[in-house]
Amino acid sequence: MTKLPVLILGARSDIGLAVAHAFAAEGYPVQLAARNADELSAAKNDLELRYGQSVTLHEFDALALADHAGFIDSLPQLPGIAVCAVGFMGEQSASEADPIVATEVLRSNFEGPASILAHLANRFEERGSGVLVGISSVAGERGRATNYIYGSAKAGFTAFLSGLRNRLAGAGVHVVTVLPGFVATRMTEGMDLPAKLTAQPQEVASAIVRATRKRRNIIYVRPIWQLVMAVIRNIPEPVFKKLKL
Repeated sequence: MTKLPVLILGARSDIGLAVAHAFAAEGYPVQLAARNADELSAAKNDLELRYGQSVTLHEFDALALADHAGFIDSLPQLPGIAVCAVGFMGEQSASEADPIVATEVLRSNFEGPASILAHLANRFEERGSGVLVGISSVAGERGRATNYIYGSAKAGFTAFLSGLRNRLAGAGVHVVTVLPGFVATRMTEGMDLPAKLTAQPQEVASAIVRATRKRRNIIYVRPIWQLVMAVIRNIPEPVFKKLKL
């Protein structure tokens, strides 16, 4: 049986490319979507040679909301699985100093991803099948002084995915929320990350493939994060205000 393609949104990211490799290795054709998609030509050739699967490139801007419906129409085939790896951490200090800068972080992590997944959700619902995967963050589980702009956007995206999953539960469409924790990527380069809490992009990709296969709802890529965030969520507010997490 021929498999429907997997659409990777934000395919130029380290996680997006790792997800492409993981699904291609499972025998899926891949649609790579990103800004400046032509820069992914080498990745396209590598995937096709390595796995023998069809790979197509598609120009996509998560913040160009008015173009999202047309983007889906332009795809050669409606995907069976769509993975949204779009995100932009930004600098907390810069976001605090300039609300315009903060808005870019908010839009990149919530508004854009929610918009494209909303469009895809409607198409999948009409068809009666499909899997939507949103890569959110543990940063969205409680606002912390060190990253609350990014975290608040991810909190909104996590809530959006939860509501979408609830809405589509009886429509044949499944929604997966991915909470990776720290990941060793270009976005976190230079940060002092604890090894036991830090996943590799390939680890995230493997977890996503398993989650789509097993119809998981919410996954922590490294299970230890579930315990860590349970502790953080339950710190009393008077104590929490004195901490700089």
